[in-house]
Amino acid sequence: MAPSVHSSSSTLLTSDTDERYANVNWEELEFSLTPTDYMFVAKYKQGETFSEGNIVPYGDISISPCSAIFNYGQGLFEGLKAYRTEDKRIRLFRPDENALRMQNGAERLCMTAPSAEQFIKAVKQTVLANKKWVPPPGKGSLYIRPLLIGSGAMLGLASAPEYTFLIYATPVGEYHKVSSGLMNLKVNHHNYHRSHYGGTGGVKSCTNYSPVVKTFLEAKSLGFSDVLFLDAATGRNIEELTTSNIFIVKGDIVTTPPILGTILPGITRKSVSELARDIGYKVEERDISVDEMLEAEEVFCTGTATVVKAVETVTYKDKKVKYKTGEEALSTKLYTMLTDIQMGIVEDKKGWMVEIDGCDD
Repeated sequence: MAPSVHSSSSTLLTSDTDERYANVNWEELEFSLTPTDYMFVAKYKQGETFSEGNIVPYGDISISPCSAIFNYGQGLFEGLKAYRTEDKRIRLFRPDENALRMQNGAERLCMTAPSAEQFIKAVKQTVLANKKWVPPPGKGSLYIRPLLIGSGAMLGLASAPEYTFLIYATPVGEYHKVSSGLMNLKVNHHNYHRSHYGGTGGVKSCTNYSPVVKTFLEAKSLGFSDVLFLDAATGRNIEELTTSNIFIVKGDIVTTPPILGTILPGITRKSVSELARDIGYKVEERDISVDEMLEAEEVFCTGTATVVKAVETVTYKDKKVKYKTGEEALSTKLYTMLTDIQMGIVEDKKGWMVEIDGCDD
């Protein structure tokens, strides 16, 4: 679903305590686009050394109607967040993982990607240029969207002659903002599938998302939070939501579908799996049938936008199952563990957080 857009003045608040922030109502922040001041743009030719790029005012870009992104969907994107801590630091969560995932996707789509060092440097520059848009501690985060697109003009299927690496950012609140704070999912058991073996389901390709919008909107119109897709090969195993990975819990075992090319290798998924092991759970990555999920004690989903979100109910055909939620649920514990690291409330013993120099006020 296309995000809504909120126009927002870049004028700083006049309060002495808030002058480091943009003029935003942080208490009502949603997961929607609030244009910030600057973005990063780099253009370079296929196979050439990556251009260092520049920070430029946020706005529209010029691109050929014959570009590979328009005609053949040759494009990738990433999503990561910057957080402001109580002691005024601004930090990124595992940007090296995003850089690696973009490189892997670029290899699959025959694109030239920035190195991890170049990727992280560009992200830092973007955040630093927009630092007043990073929400106050506990009020949200700065969502960062790196894009790698085939921008060069071409006619005929081939790798684009030129690429554009672009990063923009927007302050965001909670992604699935529902009254209960919990998710209710509908299992998609019709003819539409998100991905299949040998395709690009494991790549964060622009083309992976528009095909799921129809199914997602149908579920939303029926009152569901999101759709849970099944595998295309058998139609029996769960895979992922439209924008999130999924886990089930039974006893001391946490299980999630395996990374075999049909689901996105989520960075939050990877991190949460490690945290669950740290507190004594056994984490398995294997096929999970719908029937096994319906018998689970707890279900939750993960993602950069979603973070960790408990699933209250899952509806499959005419069967609706309710799961454990609340303070004693594993999802609640994992959410707290993860966000405490991201927000600097506890020491980052994992080495996951990357400081952005020059952000102290």
